[in-house]
Amino acid sequence: MHQSRKITDDVYYVGGSDRRISRFENVFPVPDGIAYNSYLVLDEKTVLLDTVDLSVSRVFLENIEHLLNGRKLDYVIINHMECDHSCTLEELVLRYPDIQFIGNAKTFTFMKQFFKFPVDGHTIEVKEGSTLTTGKHTFSFHMAPMVHWPEVMMTYDTTEKIMFTSDAFGTFGALNGNIFVDELEDRILLLPEARRYYTNIVGKYGAQVQAVLKKIAPLDIRYICALHGPVWNNQEDIAWILDKYNKWSSYTPETEDIVIFYGSIYGNTENAVNVLSVKLAQLGVKNIKMYDVAETDISYLIAEAFRAKVLVFASSSYNAGVFDKMEYLLLDLKAHNIQNRSVMLIENGSWAPSAAKAMNEIISGMKNINLLNHNLSIKSQLNPEQEEQIDATAQVLKQALQTS
Repeated sequence: MHQSRKITDDVYYVGGSDRRISRFENVFPVPDGIAYNSYLVLDEKTVLLDTVDLSVSRVFLENIEHLLNGRKLDYVIINHMECDHSCTLEELVLRYPDIQFIGNAKTFTFMKQFFKFPVDGHTIEVKEGSTLTTGKHTFSFHMAPMVHWPEVMMTYDTTEKIMFTSDAFGTFGALNGNIFVDELEDRILLLPEARRYYTNIVGKYGAQVQAVLKKIAPLDIRYICALHGPVWNNQEDIAWILDKYNKWSSYTPETEDIVIFYGSIYGNTENAVNVLSVKLAQLGVKNIKMYDVAETDISYLIAEAFRAKVLVFASSSYNAGVFDKMEYLLLDLKAHNIQNRSVMLIENGSWAPSAAKAMNEIISGMKNINLLNHNLSIKSQLNPEQEEQIDATAQVLKQALQTS
């Protein structure tokens, strides 16, 4: 029984959702599952845009068969060759042996690496600005290298004003019948998982995302069809998600907030930042967030660091360095190219505090980080004599929030 949905008169959603998966890419927790999106255009020539993960291949193939209703599949446009969007290509070849694959030169290099079926003779290579007319529809192709693989491209349906955006503008989370953003209660509910998806999957490649945003800006986009998450189907929502992507990809803080990340072994470092949070609240600072780096999955921590303006890293010293979970977070933030933040360091150590130095060594390799010159060092536990230091720390953090 098919589960397809109509987007426009002859453009259909044919993807599916996996709610059994626990970790996307075997890394990122997905408690609400993940959607693998694919789209079918029924024109004089039939066109499939991307395929799906094997986990939802059955419903995907049923959707296509139902909609084709005996017609052959003429073209498959491959915007992205990552396995969760390409691994059913071989099954399509078995079912529709005359299909032509449309992609760029790098697309077909990857196809030959992943598959053993004959690729040559079944390909149409496109470049920036190339077009394909299939009857009523004309598609134009826009290269988007390193968003987030080198072969990535986006396809624009000039007839229906649909931008098929590969992994860009996607979100974590399964789709539950409602495939359009305006069918959901409130788009703001999408924001945490859209942010977590972007920052962890694409976040390193901000410059490349900025280039693509400028490239597609002149286009009249009425739908954004990504490979994960819902279809963006009205102008207000499209403008909203484009603005979010502009902030995230330019590493501009999304909110004027403070986030405190702490690594505490016996609770003394945690107690110190709890005291600090109270001091901040008494100064009028709102929306303070605190995260135990040993308990919260790092993908959520990365997303929060991209969101907020001021970041505090408070860590126990460990093995003459820094608490290992804190080290992992800082190295991952560096790998994701985080920048344009104000940062404060707090360390704790009973006999030889070493965390601040170790954290500073990692942070010094990041771009445009304003390392606040007021690091706090604790020996074993926060002492009453250090209350003035805590007060001063809170004042410095508040000032950092107010500085443009």
